[in-house]
Amino acid sequence: MRYPVSKPWLHGRELEYTSEAISENWISSQGPFVRRFEEEFARYNGSAHGVACSSGTTALTLALRALGVGEGDEVIVPEFTMIASAWAVTYTGATPVFVDCGDDLNIDVARIEEKITPRTKVIMPVHIYGRRCDMDPIMELAYEYNLRVVEDSAEAHGVAPVADIACFSLFANKIITAGEGGICVTDDPRLAEQMAHLRGMAFSRDHSFLHKKLAYNFRMTAMQAAVALAQTEQLDHILAVRRDIEKRYDDGLRDVDGITLMPPRDVLWMYDLRARDREGLRAFLAEHGVETRLFFKPMSRQPGYLDPDWPSLNATRFSEDGLYLPTHTGLTADDQDYVVGKVREFYAAN
Repeated sequence: MRYPVSKPWLHGRELEYTSEAISENWISSQGPFVRRFEEEFARYNGSAHGVACSSGTTALTLALRALGVGEGDEVIVPEFTMIASAWAVTYTGATPVFVDCGDDLNIDVARIEEKITPRTKVIMPVHIYGRRCDMDPIMELAYEYNLRVVEDSAEAHGVAPVADIACFSLFANKIITAGEGGICVTDDPRLAEQMAHLRGMAFSRDHSFLHKKLAYNFRMTAMQAAVALAQTEQLDHILAVRRDIEKRYDDGLRDVDGITLMPPRDVLWMYDLRARDREGLRAFLAEHGVETRLFFKPMSRQPGYLDPDWPSLNATRFSEDGLYLPTHTGLTADDQDYVVGKVREFYAAN
């Protein structure tokens, strides 16, 4: 595809920092770049602590484990999300309880309370495609029912966290990247310490190879952290460029009969929209070198979480006609003109 959905933007000090890690022979998780990245990313987000790890999924798993989530517990998760949100709950032995989305694709806050039971331990909102969830009522519910909150911020670098822990992905298609990787941020030093302990196989303080709890090797390498640090240094610029990309798409597609624009995003991860004859549009764009991706498949449609009653859901309705267009920091105005032109050409003929 000449116009891929995503590709990384590596125009800062990534090469300089990774070269430094290699030349100084610090390439494992023990290198100084992990600490530097954790401190800089936490500072950027106004958080006291950062805990880097191997992926966004492992970040969620660490957050839930640090909060004591385990067998017999329930975690409230959006119906419309990437499956990693639900898998992280399942990895702990707990049960994800799904709540449908609203018109902005985020969890419908008005439907959360009815899903709270005595087994509920955590609410996990997800900032879908860069749209910030309505966090104030979620935090109020958590206060009223003595629950904890984990923000799945995999798609929302630049959205300021307010929960007990916020978890970010650094996969290659995210707003900033380390190729693979993730990071948790929190203001609670005990939670940060526990996540770091679990991340590094929970070595005991009194014996190098005594492990008193089930833990993980979820560590980030120094080379990944070097890239992530360089990316974090550019985050304000990256977000500004992406705001321009969002506006150009809005301006170019607003009057197209057949396209339904989605609500504005707080930060742009992917430019999502709804399309009449979605499959026809995707085939046409693919013929002309433009890659697209489908919306997430609802959790109750996933084989691992299949709901036999097949409820009628907003998430299902949106997943049937939603897609997103090429969205990355290196996308030029000319690139967007081409993509928009092809979308307009398809609907003019159909």
